[in-house]
Amino acid sequence: MGQCVLCGKTSNLVCKSLSVCLDCIRERFSSVSERIMGVHADARVQFGLPVTPPQSIRGISCTLCSNRCTMGEGERGYCGVRWNAGHRLEQRLGSLDWYYDPLPTNCVADWICAGGSSSGFPEYSYSRGAEFGYKNLAVFYRACSLNCLFCQNWHFRQPTHHSPISPSELAKAVDDTTSCICYFGGDPTPQLPHAIETSRLAREQNPNRILRICWETNGTMDKGSLESMIGLSLESGGCLKFDLKAFSPHVHVALCGVDNVRTLENFEYTASFLRRRRDPPLLVASTLLVPGYVDLEEVRQIARFVAALDSTIPYALLGFYPHFFMKDLPTTSRDHAQRALSIAKKEGLVRARIGNSHLLSNAYECT
Repeated sequence: MGQCVLCGKTSNLVCKSLSVCLDCIRERFSSVSERIMGVHADARVQFGLPVTPPQSIRGISCTLCSNRCTMGEGERGYCGVRWNAGHRLEQRLGSLDWYYDPLPTNCVADWICAGGSSSGFPEYSYSRGAEFGYKNLAVFYRACSLNCLFCQNWHFRQPTHHSPISPSELAKAVDDTTSCICYFGGDPTPQLPHAIETSRLAREQNPNRILRICWETNGTMDKGSLESMIGLSLESGGCLKFDLKAFSPHVHVALCGVDNVRTLENFEYTASFLRRRRDPPLLVASTLLVPGYVDLEEVRQIARFVAALDSTIPYALLGFYPHFFMKDLPTTSRDHAQRALSIAKKEGLVRARIGNSHLLSNAYECT
């Protein structure tokens, strides 16, 4: 059981590390913001990461993501892969892990993508159905522009002895049975120049064949990078999967450390390209149902936002598993997931689903 430091509410849906309930985040954010940012600081200092995006006077600016870090001499950006060295912006691109993932994968978008369904055949898929016998080149970038307290892959923050991999080296990993490349993490945003160049090289070296380019992202990138991502995915038959972690900016800050203004703007911009290719879908949305924090109202607002752009955008609701600074919370209940799904459909989304029902629990009810 956790207890809210402001209102005194005690519940298994109040995260002990945050010690702030959802109602107080929404209704009295100014009173709990210092507490919230202190928790985020604790989640970062142990990995040598800046506790907030640096804004040093006369520093070097980075505009690759919404954090817009301005780094003084010797300072590192919020993502950890860019820093000011001798008044020059240095960057450690190619900090990643990669592997082959046989298709169909457990990707959030597999139910509507060309690699896991009948979408896109024959222009963008080798099979009328899941592409058995082919594989995905899965690229996990070891950096992120957010600081999610529920991060399922928080271990990427730990130092490694991996040598950076160049775009040309990574592009060579594409072989005759690779039909797609998926960038995720962490998040690809802090290393998008690397991912975009890798994609271009891979496509150039494998002409006249199917090689989809896909992304799983928090959507915080700059407009120019997003346009490159959209272009690569449109041309290749790939998709952009946005994690819409919360709709309320205060809830998003509480969970992720920074706001979601850029994410929503970029999602809306990407949706403007949907008429260019309907099959397979270019844009996919997902939301992790964090117990006690991503409630039915958050889902309602997200679904309403997405449906207003295009009611056919696929939307996956994902079960939560306790991790990182929210490891004391329970898993998402089946009841909550089903009610969230009903709300998403009621708001007009015709392709909404529960993405990982095997994680759902019958142990409690979350409203």
